[in-house]
Amino acid sequence: MKVDVDLIQSLVQKVLDQVEEGNEISTAGDLGVFQTMDEAVNAADIAQRKYLSYSMADRAKFVQVIRDTVLKRENLEYMSQAAVDETGMGAYEFKLAKNTLAATKSPGIEDLVTEAISGDDGLTLVEYSPFGVIGAITPTTNPTETVICNSIGMLAAGDAVVFSPHPRAKGVTLFLIRALNRALKEAGAPDNLIVTVAEPSIENTNAMMQHPKVRMLVATGGPAIVKTVLSSGKKAIGAGAGNPPVVVDETADIEKAASDIVAGCSFDNNLPCIAEKEVIAVESIADYLIFNMKKSGAYELKDKALIEKLVELVTNEGKKPKTEFVGKSAPYILEKLGIQADKDVKVIIMEAEESHPFVQVELMMPILPVVRVENVDAAIDMAVRVEHGNRHTAMMHSRNVDKLTKMAKLIQTTIFVKNGPSYAGIGVGGMGYTTFTIAGPTGEGLTSAKSFARKRKCVLVGGFDVR
Repeated sequence: MKVDVDLIQSLVQKVLDQVEEGNEISTAGDLGVFQTMDEAVNAADIAQRKYLSYSMADRAKFVQVIRDTVLKRENLEYMSQAAVDETGMGAYEFKLAKNTLAATKSPGIEDLVTEAISGDDGLTLVEYSPFGVIGAITPTTNPTETVICNSIGMLAAGDAVVFSPHPRAKGVTLFLIRALNRALKEAGAPDNLIVTVAEPSIENTNAMMQHPKVRMLVATGGPAIVKTVLSSGKKAIGAGAGNPPVVVDETADIEKAASDIVAGCSFDNNLPCIAEKEVIAVESIADYLIFNMKKSGAYELKDKALIEKLVELVTNEGKKPKTEFVGKSAPYILEKLGIQADKDVKVIIMEAEESHPFVQVELMMPILPVVRVENVDAAIDMAVRVEHGNRHTAMMHSRNVDKLTKMAKLIQTTIFVKNGPSYAGIGVGGMGYTTFTIAGPTGEGLTSAKSFARKRKCVLVGGFDVR
């Protein structure tokens, strides 16, 4: 057999060129989608080192490319519907709103504000610098929204990102990552700034967390995955669970409070971790609050046997929610309970004691227990208890500034919404930016570009001021 020497030499040279350029051989992926986690991380590492030579204006351009790609009508509509179809959770109109929110209100490079200190001894700059390659774990509840806000923040910070999506959201997540890579490539960005694997799995997630080239981990999910990343030995951001209470006292605008609570609880069928999970109402206004919640789309269960049957239907022995009911609509759940409800029903409510599973367990479905208490101080104390120290989100409806302040100080949640629906806390009808990675356990709070960067000092010794 004749050996083609020229061909072999050209292949060897190609390999040497790749090694010289990135010190690693990049295996070709499909618009950021790789067969193995090692290939994905190595490709992201090469991309990030190339990215270091790009300007801040380039970063701003690429962030805008991400926004524009998501907001392109066919992309936005497709992935909003695909997320519902693939995961079986939530509703199209809410996915549409959340994807739009993530694309428009996630901060870009403007979040990276430089500090300058000048004086007799010279000049010091404190700037936000990239970590490098970030490993990001995304949930099935907000799959595309999390990829959008994380991609914007991480690329703005100068990082590359390796996503480990939930297997039950694989299709829609891979669609989005390919769409983003295609658009970024056309805009002149390095290939593979945003990567993942073709077959997400626990094994691939573990490989990502253990990979030496992954410098930072960001987990958006439940307590188990947050605990895992925190024990990884790497810089980690953990966006964990919540059990947001809402307190209503006798000074509140009860009609508005009822409407806001139903709207917040039913937003995407209660999938967001910020959503109202239990109501604690002062006795004197509880009846009127329930009356107005029913006017706003709540269906009240009063039969204790039916309530117990509902507990058995949607939870595992009252200890955790059954996956098949997470993110399902109120009419769907009622139908499984044997009740035919109007399609306009948004939330299922019932009165309960503090010890009830629906009060204690985060269900992530539109089921909302109402607990009566004697006064607002008792309501605040109970809210602190049932939030379980997650430091995630809480709401209060009141005109008493002192009591609003008291609850805010005692509950110490990342988000505290006063006199509004929970989603105001992520910028829907409320001021400020958005994120779907809300890091209570590790303290970053509402993450943004600066959460994915590290502070570095640049010191020039000697006079450098004009004073």
